[in-house]
Amino acid sequence: MEGQVNRKIVLENGTEFLGYGFGAEKETVCEIVFNTSMVGYQEIISDPSYTYQAVVMTYPIIGNYGITDEDFETKIPTIGALIVREYNDFPSNFRYTKTLSEILEENNIPGVFGVDTRKIARMIRDTGSQKVLITDSSTSCEKALEILKNTELKKDMVAKVSCKKKWYSRTTNHKYNVVAVDCGIKLNIIRSLNKRGCNVTVVPYNTDYKEILSIQPDGVFLSNGPGDPEYVPEVIELVRHLRGQIPICGICLGHQLISLAYNAKTYKLKFGHRGANHPVKNLKTGKIEITSQNHSYAVDSDSVKGTDLEITHINLLDNTVEGVECKKDKIFCVQYHPESAPGPQDSGYLFDEFIQMIEEMKNHA
Repeated sequence: MEGQVNRKIVLENGTEFLGYGFGAEKETVCEIVFNTSMVGYQEIISDPSYTYQAVVMTYPIIGNYGITDEDFETKIPTIGALIVREYNDFPSNFRYTKTLSEILEENNIPGVFGVDTRKIARMIRDTGSQKVLITDSSTSCEKALEILKNTELKKDMVAKVSCKKKWYSRTTNHKYNVVAVDCGIKLNIIRSLNKRGCNVTVVPYNTDYKEILSIQPDGVFLSNGPGDPEYVPEVIELVRHLRGQIPICGICLGHQLISLAYNAKTYKLKFGHRGANHPVKNLKTGKIEITSQNHSYAVDSDSVKGTDLEITHINLLDNTVEGVECKKDKIFCVQYHPESAPGPQDSGYLFDEFIQMIEEMKNHA
């Protein structure tokens, strides 16, 4: 695919990288972040948590196993852009149905390859995530910086990716009914619940607590999703109404929203956690889990003190909070992704703990 350089990425700090385009030929401004996963680019481009973000893949070759219909995490990818070192447009995989470039083009998502992704990742690591412009190679740096300065990053991300009306994912011989609040839910979360005997009703993020209670669920699940948790006050209030009445579990953004509902605080990380190689310690068992992560915000550990929450997991790379629980309210959540596929499977037990919590409440009813 290489020919004449035709695309350019310009960071907010003025650094330019010339490369080649694939996917959609589109000019766009995004937040630039990096992901250290070696595999799973399909799951990454279709993860709603990456909405409006340009993801730099640190693994050098991307596209080599194509795209498979069954492996999407959402039906309509909303990632801002994909930036890779080497792009392979000739996949070797008996399951593949489309190339990565084809799926990006179909969804109007630009891609850039042929740039020094390690240099970009180190820059993000050292100076923090920032705005980036994906543009034509002929765009001057001065014009690019002016576009970046005058473009505000969108904040309506959860509203964009959440479903607009409730939908159902049922399984045979189900034992439990779970409501999943969709803040940008990954399909493998729903599959993981179905696999454990749950019929899942997926509802929009702004669904009223009375409507959820009218469904008479055995448990409520708060999904992952993009952006700043403080921009989703509807779900924070939902947790405050439902806690103590029904078992609640949250992942990623759901974890942050539960923490805010208990008056803990969140803050933006310098460059976030994105990749399938983060060591997390379970403080209840002492075991170390290798986890898959994707988030820009974290729960402030000091702010958890004085709330009804107890910290259950910590990140061994930077000591950030990775899990909290409130036993009396039958509520717990984690920052990382136990459902991640492909990715480490160390944390799948968390879905079993949620089921156990549901059973305990049913038995005491």
